Amino acid sequence: MNQEWTIITRSTEETAELAERLGTLLNENDVITLEGDLGAGKTTFTKAMAAALGVTQNVNSPTFTILKEYKGRLPFYHMDAYRIEDELEDFGLEDYFEGGGVTVVEWASMIEDQLPPDRLEIQISYLGNTERRFHINARGLRYITLGKELFNK
Repeated sequence: MNQEWTIITRSTEETAELAERLGTLLNENDVITLEGDLGAGKTTFTKAMAAALGVTQNVNSPTFTILKEYKGRLPFYHMDAYRIEDELEDFGLEDYFEGGGVTVVEWASMIEDQLPPDRLEIQISYLGNTERRFHINARGLRYITLGKELFNK
């Protein structure tokens, strides 16, 4: 069961507003995946989402550490799967996906077989200097409901 939406943001502020609206709707064990070319805005989107969850620390890309944990109204787990290879079994990803927080995974396609089947997938495409297209695929009832709340549809 899936449902999809596409939205275009025309400024950094609009992108942040979208991420903040999403952040206010997130619950325990929600999993958000982000895909997009380098510079598409995955980390910028994540920062605004984290701020909406009450994270006050500086959120930056966990590229070289793979995972960063932050405290907010819920634990916030920010993963970058770009450099993950064969160590997945030792990494215990399910502990984060089911750890009572919100998990955001950048470059999620690199660990597709490790992801929970129900999740909110976001593909960010660079359209111009500040324009971005967000293709959102809600997989599972929880995320379809979340998407409907996010887009008021």
